[in-house]
Amino acid sequence: MSGDAGKRSAVEWLASAAPDPGTCRWEWERNPLGVALLPAGRIWDVLILSSGLGYPTLDVLDRCAHRPGPVLADFGDSRMGFFVPPGTASGWLATGVRGAGLGSWVVVPYPGRHASGVRWVVPPDGTGTLTDPAALELAMHEAAVNLGGGPGGFTVRKEDPSG
Repeated sequence: MSGDAGKRSAVEWLASAAPDPGTCRWEWERNPLGVALLPAGRIWDVLILSSGLGYPTLDVLDRCAHRPGPVLADFGDSRMGFFVPPGTASGWLATGVRGAGLGSWVVVPYPGRHASGVRWVVPPDGTGTLTDPAALELAMHEAAVNLGGGPGGFTVRKEDPSG
């Protein structure tokens, strides 16, 4: 996708998460901070990692040719948020990983514009690409091992919602 068309598509895709996408776009484009508060859980969830684990995880995903979905970095670059399919956050339990799913709201910068504090590390491409949770889990494990945490230094357990 070309730059402007891709940015427009990314804006449309992100705004579609809002209760009123038209109002969201209108306010977002005029917000001097360049951010919008969008609900998680409908078209995406966000898994939040420390940047100490997040950046190495993103490096592993890039090396494995798994096109990650959008990734945010917060104020001061201390945490990163990986956009994953809806429902992922509710079944994800991991040491040091927080989930934003249904009922959570996420500060999201306008694509292609410098925002105050939060920024895109991997901007949305407008197609709805999300990070595959299984690939993310494997990349997190590999990143933890490479950081010297060893297999016991990082624990992930996904709950089975069926009981």
